[in-house]
Amino acid sequence: MAASALSHNTATLYVGDLLPQVTEAMLYEKFTPAGNILSIRVCRDKLTRQSLGYAYVNFQQLGDAERALDTMNFEDMNGKAMRIMWCQRDPSLRKSGVGNIFIKNLDKSIDSKLLYDTFSAFGNILSCKVVCDEYGSKGYGFVHFETHESAQKAIDSLNGMILSDQKVFIGHFKSRKEREPELVARSLFTNVYIKNFGENMDDERLKELFSKYGPTLSIKVMTDEYGTSKGFGFVSFEKHEDALKAVDEMNGEDVNGKAIYVGRAQKKSERQAELRRKFEKIKQERITRSQGVNLYIKNLADCIDDKLLHQVFSSYGTITSAKVMMEGRRSKGFGFVCFSAPEEATKAVTEMNGRIVACKPLYVALAQRKKDRLALLANQFMQKMDHIQMVPNQVINTYQPPPTPSYLMPPPSQAQNHAGYYPTGPISQAVPSPNWTPQMFQNMPRIRLAAPRPATYSTMRPAPPAPRPISMQPLGELLFPLIQAMYPSLSAKITGMLLELDNTEVFRMLESTEFLKTKVHEAVSVLQVHQAKQVVHQVVNNATVVAAI
Repeated sequence: MAASALSHNTATLYVGDLLPQVTEAMLYEKFTPAGNILSIRVCRDKLTRQSLGYAYVNFQQLGDAERALDTMNFEDMNGKAMRIMWCQRDPSLRKSGVGNIFIKNLDKSIDSKLLYDTFSAFGNILSCKVVCDEYGSKGYGFVHFETHESAQKAIDSLNGMILSDQKVFIGHFKSRKEREPELVARSLFTNVYIKNFGENMDDERLKELFSKYGPTLSIKVMTDEYGTSKGFGFVSFEKHEDALKAVDEMNGEDVNGKAIYVGRAQKKSERQAELRRKFEKIKQERITRSQGVNLYIKNLADCIDDKLLHQVFSSYGTITSAKVMMEGRRSKGFGFVCFSAPEEATKAVTEMNGRIVACKPLYVALAQRKKDRLALLANQFMQKMDHIQMVPNQVINTYQPPPTPSYLMPPPSQAQNHAGYYPTGPISQAVPSPNWTPQMFQNMPRIRLAAPRPATYSTMRPAPPAPRPISMQPLGELLFPLIQAMYPSLSAKITGMLLELDNTEVFRMLESTEFLKTKVHEAVSVLQVHQAKQVVHQVVNNATVVAAI
């Protein structure tokens, strides 16, 4: 039973747990059987335009939205169950925690849908989720009821009950601030963890080492199936003061010729969280240290190895590392050089970028993290495409996500009998005929394909080719037939786009079919995004004009 639609003044649903490739069009096809849709919006990162994993679906009628929530929640969407709930525009309700309960010790087989079905008998549910990682359920989840009374009824009825052969704990959700006293109490530990004492240890000897600090409740050396010590164990004291004294005095002491570790025993989740914080800190420190001093060098000749790369850049300062990236024993054509000071790196970039080394011009720039680099490239592509007027065609009409605020639908009377990608109405009127126009090539290198000449004796006679500099037009003539085989109707447009790249990348496309396919697909994606942007903008403009009339 979903939350009653009467308690909401909007027919908008929140749809979460979406895969990155899910688009507005896919959601429209999924939800349109439930009723007439006014708009759909997949929320995206402002810079990269990547999906944030959730969307909003706005129905025309409350009853249609309620039907979708009742019948489609946790249905599969491209291989992952989507989570649907009412769009809650009042953040105070979410933050108050009223009606929100916490469930732990769940069996791994219990997913969000089963949890929803189990708890829906106690009242209207606003949201429900089992927390998962890449390996599946983490064994706990949350259910947010519409009222406190429903939440209390669920706690009274199910706390301590057996669900899928496991006894579950259910209680009211508490914020970190509310759990602070419990965290403080946990710090008054009595359980001690000891490791690194080797195989020559048993319970009796461990008791001799630690019983002098106070009364103990239990002592255990962990062993394998043969009874051999695993090198670690636990001691549980009666009092916190005794446990604390044992940690202070025994940590680092020599036992069996090794310095042992003695500390507060932690749960697995605590250890994992601590390790994540530690590794993240190390990662951030490494990034900070390399900021402004680490250089990225590409277009390296095959003969350049780590030693030669170090030698080439050594005149600009102290190098802490120089590495050519390899694939087996073959160079990938790029590498990194890290200097000890930003001034040295800046000087190397200024003087080495474009310099010929082993017959190839180097590209030298400050190294960027992959995330930052992709964001920058996406932003550059979008800015460039804003100045290119593109006309849609049959290939581009199969596009992926449009980077627009929302996916607008026409009035229900126009859309209800249409089963295609776009509803009929303003969108179909906004799409011009799929023909290329001369304006599309104003700022693009011309590609002139020479007509074949008759096969005469003079043309068939072998002769050494005359040396000439490589221009954009021989390059274009080489790329065009390769691209035409993949996208015949877009070949001229894509060729022009790819010729705007560095010459080194153009040469690599001619040498590597896989690299060419990658670049062509990137170009098609950019065209698709821009086409979608233009179409939806036209739809918005048409809708504005209609509303004004």
